[in-house]
Amino acid sequence: MDLGTILGQVEDWILALSGAAWVYPAMLGLALVDGFFPPLPSESVVITLAVAARTTGTPWLPGILVAAIVGAWCGDQIAYQIGRSVGTERVRILRTEKGRATVRWAKRALARRGASFIIAARYIPIGRVAVNMTAGAVRYPLRRFMGYSAIAAVVWGFYAIAVGLTASVWLHEYPLLAMAVGIAVGVVLGLLLDRVLHLLLHRRGELVDEEEDPADAPAVDGADPQVTTTRPSA
Repeated sequence: MDLGTILGQVEDWILALSGAAWVYPAMLGLALVDGFFPPLPSESVVITLAVAARTTGTPWLPGILVAAIVGAWCGDQIAYQIGRSVGTERVRILRTEKGRATVRWAKRALARRGASFIIAARYIPIGRVAVNMTAGAVRYPLRRFMGYSAIAAVVWGFYAIAVGLTASVWLHEYPLLAMAVGIAVGVVLGLLLDRVLHLLLHRRGELVDEEEDPADAPAVDGADPQVTTTRPSA
């Protein structure tokens, strides 16, 4: 069996799965879990299903969009509550050197530009989890968090769908290749946004140094009120 045959079978299998009725609750569940467990690639699945919808007519694209948005928003709320209940120190992925640095960065940015930061962080897998859990840990106002994360989830859902549809238009005769290209583009855009966000914060003096405690950061105009750096008791 040659490579072309194998890839053709994989493509047929993926497209067949995309037409199953359970794909909608599965999409919702995957996006939900991805909110606090970033190794699950919900964005890649949205892109893949968007390609399938464009090339075969299934699944129903609005259903996938709604499932992805609702799941993403619910996952963000779970991450917030985890941070509020146990803090960030007990979360394994945030106890690494990089994880701790990300949490320090998130604390500073939340205190100064919470709205834009929560929305932008949705595109950065580990950064998103760190920001949302840190928001809970520092008692970021819940109603604000719910509103900002809702905006983030909606924009993210349309963004992922747009990436998939764009890839399928360019490569409409090769659905499997369109899926791969769409996923790759999504990953690259996420990495670029991560880098741009870090650079912007660094230039504004908001990126936390390795040894600096965000609780000691001076207040600035435009900071989000009611945000504290007190950690919840275990």
